[in-house]
Parts: sequence; C-alpha cells; structure tokens
Amino acid sequence: MDRIDRKILAQLQADGRQSLTDLAERVGLSLSPCHRRVRALEDAGVIVGYRAQLSAPELGFTFSAIVFVTLREGHQQAVADFEAALPGIAYVTQAQRLFGDPDYMLMVVTQDLPAFQRLYDEQLSKLPNVQRLTSTLVMKQVIADRPLPL
Repeated sequence: MDRIDRKILAQLQADGRQSLTDLAERVGLSLSPCHRRVRALEDAGVIVGYRAQLSAPELGFTFSAIVFVTLREGHQQAVADFEAALPGIAYVTQAQRLFGDPDYMLMVVTQDLPAFQRLYDEQLSKLPNVQRLTSTLVMKQVIADRPLPL
C-alpha cells in the first residue's frame, strides 16, 4: 500500500458516496487507475463495505449503554455459543471480546430506559453461559465512527 492508496482510503472514509471521477480527481489519478486501485483494495479486504451513517436519536434510539459480560466458563464451546447468540440481538451495535475480566463489552442502543431494562431482562441475561452483566449508561458521545488515521 502506497501513499496514493492511503489518499484513496482517506477520501472514501470521508465520503464513501463520491463518484470514482471525483475520487480520482481528489487523489490526482485518472479514472481507470483509480478504479483499479479501489477494486484492488476491495479484493484485498482493506475496504470491507460501504454504508450510510445514521443518526440513532433521529431514529428514536435515544438511550445508549455499555454492557460488560463475564462468562461462567471460558472454554471454546461456551465462547462459541455466546458469540453465536449475539447477532440475534439487534440492539447490540458492537461487541468486543476482551482480555481479562470482563470477557465482553457490548454497545447497546434502545429507545429509552424501560426498553433497555426489557432488553437486559429478556435477552441479555438469557444469553448462553452468562455469569454476570454489568452496565453503565452513556452520558454523551464525544467521538463516534472516527476514520482510521491514515
């Protein structure tokens, strides 16, 4: 990956909807070489997709929480069962497996506190192999979806 590839990636992080013509102009290439580079970055797995960023509050998701999960057991099947169940909970927007204790950190959005309580009681607490859930409420989002430093 060279300087031009990094410029392409920075531009696409800033605006993934720009045309290839505009992208080529911004990075100083003609259209065909720019298109070849973008395709190569996609094929290499550097670019994994394109999507719209949505405003959670504008869509009614005004409540955010971070939920820390400690599993009862840490063997391979217990971890696999827990991770296989997570995609079934749409309100979990991010999930990271951690070193140490706790085992996972989940980012959760809901409409409000009562909706979070229902989610917590009816779905999160029933995930396979959960020993303990600890949640903290998000007061304010300071940095979100920051582009990678290229």
